[in-house]
Amino acid sequence: MFEQEVEMESKQGGMVPLLLIVTLIIGIVGIALFYLMQSRQVLTQEEARPAIAESLKNLGPVTIHFQTGLVKASMEEKPHDPNYRMFEKEGLLKLGKDQGWKTPVALTAKGEAMIAEVPGLQKSKDKDGADIYTIPIADRQFVEITKITMSGGTRAVVEFTWKWNPNKFGEMLDAAGPVVKGFNTWDRATLIDRYGAKYYHAEPQKAVLAFTKVDKGWQIVSE
Repeated sequence: MFEQEVEMESKQGGMVPLLLIVTLIIGIVGIALFYLMQSRQVLTQEEARPAIAESLKNLGPVTIHFQTGLVKASMEEKPHDPNYRMFEKEGLLKLGKDQGWKTPVALTAKGEAMIAEVPGLQKSKDKDGADIYTIPIADRQFVEITKITMSGGTRAVVEFTWKWNPNKFGEMLDAAGPVVKGFNTWDRATLIDRYGAKYYHAEPQKAVLAFTKVDKGWQIVSE
């Protein structure tokens, strides 16, 4: 009887280390499988596209502004700058005779019709009662993803291209277009530097965004 008890205790004692070893192996395999699954998580183009499009939208459009009424010349606003002269040349504005530091500026019927077609137009007044028009002229449009590079399973770098999407005002302010090219070199430079003129029909531009894996999918992160 005593010998049987000793044998049973010996068998039970031998099973404890075995169970510990099996548990350890299962734990190691589980961890390995977890990291293997993590490493296989890949950001797809279908997941990246809407996030990139939204990030471009959040940058906001290029805008221009001008005033109508009795417009006072200042460091920021000069009714005889090339933007006003361009709008007058295109039949959108009418500039009157200067009254000291102020110039009468009026929208023409063509100008009123053109700004009425622009979504997102904002109109306000300055302290002297002149009307201020802020007009979106072009936004950024996603073109295509050119490369996705994964890093560590939870991060990705996405290379893509985008292009400008100009409206009628943007077409007018295309730096390579006939309206802007009709000005001298100095005025063209001023329109580009200060008044929204850009090469709106240039080749798509390259950009890069970083993504990180979160519980609900992938999100863009700042580098």
